[in-house]
Amino acid sequence: MITSRQSRAARALLGWTQETLADKAKVALTALKRLESQNGLEVYESTRDQVRRALEAGGIVFLSTDKGEGVLLLHERSSTVR
Repeated sequence: MITSRQSRAARALLGWTQETLADKAKVALTALKRLESQNGLEVYESTRDQVRRALEAGGIVFLSTDKGEGVLLLHERSSTVR
């Protein structure tokens, strides 16, 4: 499950605004703001999933261990490497 902190961190790594992410994830801006809220507001799981997929498509990898969670931005792949 993507956390609000992971979403904000991933957006920062990509240089995306909330508006950009909401557009790419095809979710309402208000829904994204709820997801990224530090107040723990309720968000549909489908919204979290759509946001996660959009960020992953942008090159983000979500990390989660028993010690914490984070995000990683993959370097762009060369067109010759598959």
